Amino acid sequence: MSATPKPLVGISCCTDRSGLHPFHIVGEKYILGVTRGAEATTLLIPALGEELEIAEVLAQLDGVVFTGSPSNVEPEHYSGMPSAPGTLHDPQRDATTLPLIRAAVAAGVPLLGICRGFQEMNVAFGGTLHQRLHEVGGFIEHREDKSQTLEEQYGPSHSIQIDPGGLLYEIAGCSSAQVNSLHTQGVDRLAPGLRPEATAPDGLIEAFSVSQADNFALGVQWHPEWKVTENPFYLSIFRAFGNACRARAAKRTL
Repeated sequence: MSATPKPLVGISCCTDRSGLHPFHIVGEKYILGVTRGAEATTLLIPALGEELEIAEVLAQLDGVVFTGSPSNVEPEHYSGMPSAPGTLHDPQRDATTLPLIRAAVAAGVPLLGICRGFQEMNVAFGGTLHQRLHEVGGFIEHREDKSQTLEEQYGPSHSIQIDPGGLLYEIAGCSSAQVNSLHTQGVDRLAPGLRPEATAPDGLIEAFSVSQADNFALGVQWHPEWKVTENPFYLSIFRAFGNACRARAAKRTL
């Protein structure tokens, strides 16, 4: 029997429909990112909103990943203007992830937010979002080119400057890195208690940590789960998250 138990990591689900039937879904790349990058066992967390017993779920988990998604956080959660027509929303996910993020931090459960998950973390703690960065002015193009292949879309898009002395700098051991970029929204006002960890060349916050968290709590705007074992920078993030989850698992099994 291993002295270090394998951690159990929950992954947030989106909702969708197949025909007339509702489904709770997660992109495979997030599952593989956790399995291969964090070296953890995965459990999918359905987007049940108030029906999800958050305290009971967190008591069984050693970490939580909040994934990216085609949908956007509904702006009512940060007193934003109504979304542009045609914007995809997932109210069941919002009703699940926003309280789950706050509860995970309060319970000391390690968490990693990716893209939409990063934006959810900011909203959960009182921050606001730019809904359409390309219409704001002053920002580089952060959206993917959907005419490209997946390999091209998830390839390096721009650099980030990593803040010395922060969590991400400690994890990666470098002051800059290249990341992919596939998002329309971005941080407008950073929530109280969130510490900027990295910025894009245009000044947009690309990563932050939760200052008051007792455990690993990091959000990143890019997609480090993409072919995680082939990118040392991305892998360092999942390895650090996995180590925090293993530490929690070891304590839970004492």
